[in-house]
Amino acid sequence: MISTDPAERRALIGEYVLGLLEPEQAGEIADLIARDPQAAAMAMEWEQHFLELSDRLEPSTPSPGLWPRLQQTLNLRQRTSAWQAWWSSLNAWRLTSAALAMALIIALLPMYWQSDTRPASYTAVLQPPGEAAAPGWVVHIDAAGTLLLEPLREDRVAADRSVQFWTLVDPKDGPRSLGLVEPGERLTLTAEQIGAVRAGQLFELTLEPSGGSPLSRPTGEVLYIGRAVMAAVD
Repeated sequence: MISTDPAERRALIGEYVLGLLEPEQAGEIADLIARDPQAAAMAMEWEQHFLELSDRLEPSTPSPGLWPRLQQTLNLRQRTSAWQAWWSSLNAWRLTSAALAMALIIALLPMYWQSDTRPASYTAVLQPPGEAAAPGWVVHIDAAGTLLLEPLREDRVAADRSVQFWTLVDPKDGPRSLGLVEPGERLTLTAEQIGAVRAGQLFELTLEPSGGSPLSRPTGEVLYIGRAVMAAVD
């Protein structure tokens, strides 16, 4: 049963975003986030702060002997190409370092999320549906309203498919296409192209037929999804 204590609940949601919970408990937290707006806001705050922490880390390349030692320690029998590719990724290494650092903070320090500064920009961390601590893209929207969609990984897409960028402000208005995205490449949009942005606004990437969705809404698989969080100005 999930604790009703606010501090404990916040810590559990942070551990969920980091992917530190057992499957059963992670499922309970995922259900809580889906039905409780306050819990969903906590999850978005964690995503934003983890991202900011990872950006402060200096790039670091693991030594050649580190992966074999970890493999032996964790009793892994095979080295899969996917794991090796992930381990070699600079972004993955920085995000993992940030996750480990934040896990220590969860265990040792109380969390305070109040800020005296006025937020003037937004960030949305886009992750595969149902997964935590697996960011694939990041949406940055500055104070002028300019949007930058930045990849954290490079996915392969079949030649007969396109990746389409969407946003949703109000469910009754329906989603709005922000155009097609080239996997692994940045996309910049002006304030006029994206319109007004608000906290909680949904952004997602879907896999569509070549040239994009034939309708005015997504028709294919949701690859990555996330909500905008206000970022305080330093």
